[in-house]
Amino acid sequence: MIDIKMLVMIFFINFAYVTLNTLRFMLTMKGYRILAPLMSMVEITIYILGLSLVLDRLDNPINLLTYALGYAIGISVGIKIEDKLALGYIMVTVILPTNTDQEASLPRVLRKNGYGVTQSFGEGLEGERMVLEILSPRKTERVLYALIKEVEERAFIISYEPKYISGGFWTKKVHRRQKNSTKP
Repeated sequence: MIDIKMLVMIFFINFAYVTLNTLRFMLTMKGYRILAPLMSMVEITIYILGLSLVLDRLDNPINLLTYALGYAIGISVGIKIEDKLALGYIMVTVILPTNTDQEASLPRVLRKNGYGVTQSFGEGLEGERMVLEILSPRKTERVLYALIKEVEERAFIISYEPKYISGGFWTKKVHRRQKNSTKP
């Protein structure tokens, strides 16, 4: 006989565990030194509870299948939550051909939209290239890509997440926002 209540409990316990695991891993990678360990305490408690439910009932393979389904859906939901939170920053490198009218306007458009842009030149296979380095909150990542492509569709874009940021345009802007938010 199938115990629906037990299956639902197994599913949701493992779903909660894996979702928390995904978020805790993200917080660990972003350097949240207090929140990540606290979340791991809850996570491991839920994990042990769910695993013990399945191990005590291995006579029914549906329990194991339900556990695996909760795991898979928990990962999917954890990734979606992480995308929505979009904590941290991305560093975007844009490489432009220098034989275009758009080359000079892209840094100007980006700066007008509040992005800090460092501009330099490099040498590519087909000649000189303009290289732009742009720091952006992850929350505005897609907007930034659309803005770049709108101005120069041939732009070569690479992005990564910096671990440490200090000084420059962006740090001053963040400090100014923090200072203004603490005023009564």
